[in-house]
Amino acid sequence: MTDTSPWAQPRTALFTDHYELTMLQASLHSGAAHRRCVFEAFARRLPDGRRYGVVGGTGRLLEGIVGFRFTDAELGFLERTRVVSRETLDFLADYRFSGNVYGYAEGEAYFPNSPILIVESTFAEACILETYVLSVLNHDSAIASAASRMTAAAQGRPCIEMGSRRTHEESAVSAARAAVIAGFASTSNLEAGLRYGIPTVGTAAHSFTLVHDTERDAFEAQVASMGVGTSLLVDTYDVEKAVRTAVEIAGDKLGAVRLDSGDLIEQAHWVRRLLDELGNVNTRIMVTSDLDEYAIAALQSAPVDAYGVGTALVTGSGAPTASMVYKLVSRTDDSGHFVSVAKSAKNKATVGGRKYALRRLDGLGRATHELIGVGYPPHDDGNDRALLEHFIVDGALKPGWTGHEGVTRARERHAASLAELPSSVQRMHRGEPAIPTVYEED
Repeated sequence: MTDTSPWAQPRTALFTDHYELTMLQASLHSGAAHRRCVFEAFARRLPDGRRYGVVGGTGRLLEGIVGFRFTDAELGFLERTRVVSRETLDFLADYRFSGNVYGYAEGEAYFPNSPILIVESTFAEACILETYVLSVLNHDSAIASAASRMTAAAQGRPCIEMGSRRTHEESAVSAARAAVIAGFASTSNLEAGLRYGIPTVGTAAHSFTLVHDTERDAFEAQVASMGVGTSLLVDTYDVEKAVRTAVEIAGDKLGAVRLDSGDLIEQAHWVRRLLDELGNVNTRIMVTSDLDEYAIAALQSAPVDAYGVGTALVTGSGAPTASMVYKLVSRTDDSGHFVSVAKSAKNKATVGGRKYALRRLDGLGRATHELIGVGYPPHDDGNDRALLEHFIVDGALKPGWTGHEGVTRARERHAASLAELPSSVQRMHRGEPAIPTVYEED
C-alpha cells in the first residue's frame, strides 16, 4: 500500500527524561559513551489474568528513531536551562542513530521476558532512546493487548474503535492504530484514517436528535442526507417508538440501529424481534456504552452485529501500560569484547546477554513455549518460527514496517500469531501465560 499521508512525524528528541542526557554527559566524560552496547525492551510480567500481550507501536517507534534529531530549538532549550554542557550539546547537534534495531513484528503475541525490542549501538546513541522507546511500546502494546482480547471475545463480529474523547488527542490516534492492528474493523478518529489508511465510520450522536423538534425530524434529515443504509441512534427517548419510526422512514433497507444505554442484552433481543416483525430482517444492531471484553463476551448470546468500544479500549481495559522496561544487557569491555551485564536487585533482576527468540511449535503448528537463546540463537528443531526481525540496519530503516503498509502487515501478523496459540486464549479465561518462556544458555 502506498503511503500518501501528508502528516509529518513530530520531533522526538525531547520525548525523553532529563537523566538520559545527564547520563550521556557523564559517559562522554568517562569515555564509556562510545562502548558498544545491547539494550533490550521487555515486560517482566503480564497484567493480572492476561494470558498474552500484543506488540504495538513498533512502526511509530521506528519512524521516531530514524528521525531522532536535536534541532536549534531543542539545543537552545538545553543550553538555556543548563541541562548539559557544551561538549554534550555538540554531540547532540550531530546525533544520528547509526545502530541496529531488532524486535518482534508489530502485532505479534508476547509473553513475560520476551525480547520485544533489541537496540545495538553505542551507549551514547542507545541510552537516550529509553524513554521514547518505552512511552511508545508501553502505550500502544497496552491498547493492542486489550483490543486483541475484545476482538477475540467478539468472535468475528466487527469492533469499532470510538475512544478519542476519552484520552489525549495524540494518544487517540495511536490507540486507533493499535486497535486496528489487533483486529478492530474501523475507527471514529479521522486523523487515524488520514495517517494510517484506517477505515473511518460514524453517523450521529444524541445531540443530533435533540437539536431537532422531533425524533422523526432528526431521522428524516439523516436518512435524506446519508441514505437508508445509515445507522440511526434509537435510545434518545423511547426505544420501541424510535425503531418503529426509523423503519417507517427508511423501510426495510435501513442499515442499522444503535443502542447506547440500558440492559443491552435484553434490548438487543426484543429489538431484533421487533425489526424482524416489521420486515427489517437485514437491519443490523450495533451496541455501544462502556463496553469491555467481558461485556462483549456476555453479549455473544444476544443478536448483536457490531460493537463500538471507547473508554475501556483507550485505557487498556484495566492495564493502561504494558509495564515494559529497557535494560542494558551487554556491553564491550576495555578490550572491545562483549560482556553480559544484569541487575540483581530484588524483584527486578534481569538476565544478561544478547537474546535470540524462537517460538517452538508442535506438529500441528501450535505453540508450546517461547525459547530464548542467551548469547546465541537457540536450536530450531524444524517446526519453530524465528521471532526477531531486523528493522534498522546501520541506521537505515528497512521498508514495509511503517505507514499504511506497516499497519496492514501488523494486522496480518497478529492474526497469524494468535492462530498459533492454544485455543483457550481466544476466550476470557484467566490464568497463567498461554505458553512459558524458557531460556537456553551455555
